[in-house]
Amino acid sequence: MSKNTIKIANCSGFYGDRLSAAKEMVDGGPIDVLTGDYLAELTMAILYGQKIQRGEKAGYVGTFLKQLKQIASSCSEKNIKVVSNAGGLNPKSMAEEVKNILDSEGLNLKVAYIDGDDFMDKFDELKKNGEELKNLDTGVSLFKQSLPAVSANYYLGCWGIKQALDEGADIVICPRVTDAALVMGPAAWKFNWSRDNYDKLAGSLAAGHIIECGAQATGGNYSFFKEVPSFQNVGFPIAEIEESGNFKIYKHKGTGGLVSTGTVTAQLLYEISSPKYLSPDVIAHFDSLKIKDLGDDKVFISNVKGSPPTSKHKACINLAGGYKNSMELIVTGLDIEEKSKIFTDELFRSLGGKDEFDDVSIQLIRTDKEEPLTNEEAMAILKIDVKSSSPEKVGRIFSAKVIELALANYPGWTAQSEIKQASPFISYWPALVDSKNVEEKLHINNKSKVIEIVKHQEQPINLEKINIDEYISKDIEKINFGRIFGTRSGDKGGCANLGVWAKDTSSFSYLYHFLTVEQLKKLLPDLERFEIERYELPNIFALNFYVKGILENGVSSNNRKDGQAKSLGEYLGTKLIDCPKEFIEKYAN
Repeated sequence: MSKNTIKIANCSGFYGDRLSAAKEMVDGGPIDVLTGDYLAELTMAILYGQKIQRGEKAGYVGTFLKQLKQIASSCSEKNIKVVSNAGGLNPKSMAEEVKNILDSEGLNLKVAYIDGDDFMDKFDELKKNGEELKNLDTGVSLFKQSLPAVSANYYLGCWGIKQALDEGADIVICPRVTDAALVMGPAAWKFNWSRDNYDKLAGSLAAGHIIECGAQATGGNYSFFKEVPSFQNVGFPIAEIEESGNFKIYKHKGTGGLVSTGTVTAQLLYEISSPKYLSPDVIAHFDSLKIKDLGDDKVFISNVKGSPPTSKHKACINLAGGYKNSMELIVTGLDIEEKSKIFTDELFRSLGGKDEFDDVSIQLIRTDKEEPLTNEEAMAILKIDVKSSSPEKVGRIFSAKVIELALANYPGWTAQSEIKQASPFISYWPALVDSKNVEEKLHINNKSKVIEIVKHQEQPINLEKINIDEYISKDIEKINFGRIFGTRSGDKGGCANLGVWAKDTSSFSYLYHFLTVEQLKKLLPDLERFEIERYELPNIFALNFYVKGILENGVSSNNRKDGQAKSLGEYLGTKLIDCPKEFIEKYAN
């Protein structure tokens, strides 16, 4: 390990990511720490389901164990630390399984695990202490609704990880920590940062946010995908962090993908709201940082300003929302709207009416073309979703009633989905909890210790004010938004973010004044009914739009074709806009 830097590589951006990535990162070049990020809000619900099916010993990410078997010996030989949140809802059981693997390999590595994030059994205590667990999206108290909780976890910070490494841990198994904590903890350990080293911590938080989603920082899901030389074996990202908190992002030599100002900017904008990125350890101000492209798939980030965290911890609560079912039909040819109405009217008459269900969603997705050249180009999709607290109401009876109309309704009737059973869905409930309620524990060397929660004093931060003059051009042409400007979108619980960026100062000045919230709603009229907040990050030529309530109560509960808003940015990219001709000549791809 270098005296001046720490190289932290990520091998997973979600539960189900490339299984071989861990071995590729360990074997592909020198690294000091390997991290793996597996937990999303939906993943916590999936792990809860595993515990119900398999018993109390389950509830962790099993694929991590497969990866560990491939790399344990190499990590021991190369002195590579491993830090992962694969412990999920059961870090203790995962730590035991990790020890079994090490024993079978004859490896003498020290394993630590962290817990204290789970507060399912503390609702009464929190309520007594005056906590309401208000939904961050709706403001409703958790205790004023009737849905039962299936999981409840605080987002823990980085100090338990640092303490584990201080005490000699080689492998640290984490529960629901913040994604960036997996990087912040090792950086704080390496340089022995104190809790008030806010700028340094903010730098490591930015580094963690960039690499947490794996290949999304190295060319994956990149809107200017034609810039990526190869999508074969896209390399996973590495953050090389300095004692100052500044850092480089790169990937192993000989891998596919791309690391550039653009790919890093895209990931910085992913799943954020305000440029003030909150964590229980520090607030990182993304509108302060600077990006420099070093070439050769390497980018340098500096000047990340940090300020003290709030006195709250974010909590992820998943509620048992009920049951849902959906059917998709193909409607073809002329009079598609009339055909769809004939079908839905008769379907719900046969089911006793829409009031029999807790929620009904009918979407007519017009994929048909006016003058189709193929049968498929004459088709539209009729998507019908129903929800109920009763699995019987939305189960096989609903699907069967859809099928019964196959020969007795609109011409060309065709089903696109098979008969389904009712499936449970989860309602995501984000909340804030006073940090004094959190008791994080580290378990190492057969001992347990509480990780202290420190109260921070509010500290003002002054960021450079940047004036953006309007870019005036009389020579205007029409072009698709995505030919000039980059986009990156994703889910934030029941909300979605849509980040957009320009490639230089002049094109950003045009973007800044052109793309107001009102203009965004004109371009994307299906967003008209949602409240949208706009945030500016002129330091990276970017804007971020935060669309409230578009995803209802999270990915498991909503009825959108794209339940995580991953394609929202690409949708914006298709829209024709008036654009200065000089930008078209310079940037159009």
